[in-house]
This record gives sequence, C-alpha cells and structure tokens, in this order.
Amino acid sequence: MKRLHRRDLFCWSTFIERLDIDFNGFAWIREGGNVLVDPLPLSEHDRKHLRELGGAAWIVLTNSSHVRGAKEIAAEFGAHIAGPAAEREGFPIPCERWLKEGDEFLPGLRIHELDGSKTPGELALVLEDTTLISGDLLRSHRAGELMLLKPEQGMKDQARAAASLRRLLAYERLQALLLGDGWCVFRDGRKMLEEFLSTLGT
Repeated sequence: MKRLHRRDLFCWSTFIERLDIDFNGFAWIREGGNVLVDPLPLSEHDRKHLRELGGAAWIVLTNSSHVRGAKEIAAEFGAHIAGPAAEREGFPIPCERWLKEGDEFLPGLRIHELDGSKTPGELALVLEDTTLISGDLLRSHRAGELMLLKPEQGMKDQARAAASLRRLLAYERLQALLLGDGWCVFRDGRKMLEEFLSTLGT
C-alpha cells in the first residue's frame, strides 16, 4: 500500500482501462482497530502489508457500487462492515452498522451524506476536520482538476450534488481530498473544492 500525507493513512489502487484512471481504496491505521474505506481486492503484497499494520476492524462502504473487495476482506480479517443508511433496503451485502448524516462513526471520523449521486445517501467521511474521503460523486480524472460523476454514469441531480458538497466547505481546515476514483489532492483541498463548485453555476 502507498503511504499518504498522514502517517496513519494508506492507499492501494487498481487501474481501470475503460476510464484510464485508478480506483482507490483507503486504510486508516488507528489504535482500537484499523478502518478501510471502499477497499479494492488485495494483491498479495497489499494483503501482507495490511496484516503487518494490524489488519482491519471495520470496512466503510460509501455506496453500493463500491462493495469491491469488501466481503472477501471482511471474511479474511474478521472486519465488520458499515454502509449508507439510505441504501439499507437492498444493499448487496450485509452490514453491521448503517451510517447517516452527522454520525461520528469513530472518534475523529465524521459522516456526511451526499445527494444527487447515482445512489441515495452516498457517504463522505471527514477525518479530524482535515481530510475528506469520498466515493463516487466527487472525482478527478485529470491531476489537479475536480469533476462530478457524469449523468451517463448515473448522476441524478447536479444541483443537489453541488449543494451537498458545498456543506463540506464548513470544514475550514480541510486540506486533503481522498477520492475513490482518479487522482487525490493533498494540499489546498478546500480551496480547490470551493473553486470547482463556483464553476458549476447551480
């Protein structure tokens, strides 16, 4: 797994040829049990690395399209799975906890729901007010440029999507944007998000 901007955060990726981008999974290494977000299937190298870092206690899935390698990883490491409360009915795998707007899932990890995406109540996670971890809605297919999920990819309402992302600007210290699809941002994330949202005109 790749080291990120914080010593307790790691990432592993799979290159998706049809989009020419990486899909990313994230690991937050913490006392009391590590947390994985939208984990991809593990290579042998990443499996060994994760085990050396203490395995996984929880897996958080931001939406039903990001189940990815969660079921197999949960079985291997004995991890619990949490998913979006708005998708509780019909979610493709069992979850032990359902997350919604305003939940503090673990100390320092705040949950927000994003509207207008391809699934209801898509989750965004904010770690210690400085790092956003998001799933499908907010993306970056070109380094240094943010974009939204496209209508042909399932986005339902751009105005509602933009409004829900604007709520995240309340985090004045937000620096990093860890995106499930494409490039991540490690500095000036709030400024970049604010500038991007200003271009949407909604």
